[in-house]
Amino acid sequence: MDSVRSDNAPVPQALKILVAGGFGAGKTTLVGAVSEIAPLRTEEVLTTAGVGTDDTTGVATKTTTTVAMDFGRITINPSLVLYLFGTPGQNRFWFLWDELATGALGAVVLADTRRLADSFAAIDYFEQRKTPFVIAVNCFDNEQRYTVEQVREALDVDAHVPVLLTDARDRISVKTVLITLVEHVLTMVRTTVPA
Repeated sequence: MDSVRSDNAPVPQALKILVAGGFGAGKTTLVGAVSEIAPLRTEEVLTTAGVGTDDTTGVATKTTTTVAMDFGRITINPSLVLYLFGTPGQNRFWFLWDELATGALGAVVLADTRRLADSFAAIDYFEQRKTPFVIAVNCFDNEQRYTVEQVREALDVDAHVPVLLTDARDRISVKTVLITLVEHVLTMVRTTVPA
C-alpha cells in the first residue's frame, strides 16, 4: 500500500544522493544551485589553524570550507524527491563520509580539473562500496577545458561510469547531472537483478 498524506496526495519516494569531491570543487555551490529549499550549509571561514593542513593550491581565493555537510532538496516529479548531501572536501573531515553515505542511492563526484587528483579519494570510496556514481566536471571560468574522454582517461574510470561537463552554478546543468545519476542507478539495478 502506498503512503498518502492527510490531503490524500501520495507521499513521494525520497532518494538520498551524495555530492562529493575535493576541496574547492564546487559542492556547496552545486547543492545551492539546484535546491528548492534554502540549503543547509555548514560553512566556516578558513583560518590560520588550517595552514599546513589545508592545501589551497589552485583555490587560493577560497575563504570558507564545509565542516560537516550541505543539504538540499529537489523534487523531480510529484512521486520522486532527491535529498542532496554535500560532503566536506578536506581530508580532516572525511570521518563524516561513512555517516553521510549511509542509505545513499548514488553519488555525484564533482571534479575540478585544476586539482583533478583530489577526485581519486571520492572515486575510490564509492567504487569500494559499490555505490553507483557519476563524474561531473565543474567547468570553471577562465580555466582550461578538457573533453569528457580526457577526464575519463585521467581518472581511469570504467566506461560504464557517466562523465559529464557541468556548471555547478547553473540549475539546469546540475539537474542534468542528477537525472543522469538516477538513470545510471536504474541501469545498474536492471543489469544486476536476476531475471
